[in-house]
Amino acid sequence: MQTFINPLRSEWTALTERNIPDDPAVDAAVSAIIDEVRAKGDAALREMALKFDRCNVGALEVSEAEIAEGCARVSDEVKAAIGLAKENISKFHAAQMPEEVDVTTLPGVRCLQRPVAIDRVGLYIPGGQAPLFSTVLMLACPAKIAGCREVILCTPQSGDRPIAPEILYAASICGIDRIYRVGGAQAIAAMALGTETIGRVDKIFGPGNRYVTKAKQHLSSVMAIDM
Repeated sequence: MQTFINPLRSEWTALTERNIPDDPAVDAAVSAIIDEVRAKGDAALREMALKFDRCNVGALEVSEAEIAEGCARVSDEVKAAIGLAKENISKFHAAQMPEEVDVTTLPGVRCLQRPVAIDRVGLYIPGGQAPLFSTVLMLACPAKIAGCREVILCTPQSGDRPIAPEILYAASICGIDRIYRVGGAQAIAAMALGTETIGRVDKIFGPGNRYVTKAKQHLSSVMAIDM
């Protein structure tokens, strides 16, 4: 490990460069994924779930019964912690709500600035060993406070392991409208382009690996993203 103590300002740019170089192979792979989703829709999502996540997906949307079953598996202690976090996050974002500006600058000249919520937003929650239910809270709470009409969520399901119950519980108490078992760059493509099952959203939020990030970059020309 290298340690830098009070480096010169002239060295800051080099020291703070991203340590993951732009990989042409990642760029090409993501381009191919986007093309597949655009051309084949749901079928492409199922093929990629099997290829990348080793999951044989039937229904892409997580059913209400599955959500209820997952929520029932969350301990009371974790539910209380998630509930408290939701309360604190909501309190902070509610305080950020912009107010309407309505000013008459001259007789007969009215200037109005009105905040309007994004209609449909898509949230991406990465998979992996640790369930990122905190990300669900940090993305869903402000979306609901803002008044977004519809909020959907995509998260991968790996192998035979179901989606983490904590993610389902956090999504449930936050009022997420629909949850889909889709991950990776293909989830970003699905929300950006729309498929038979997943409707196109107006803006995508959420973290991910470099494939997800690259997909956001590719699709930023057709929709808004959180970059």
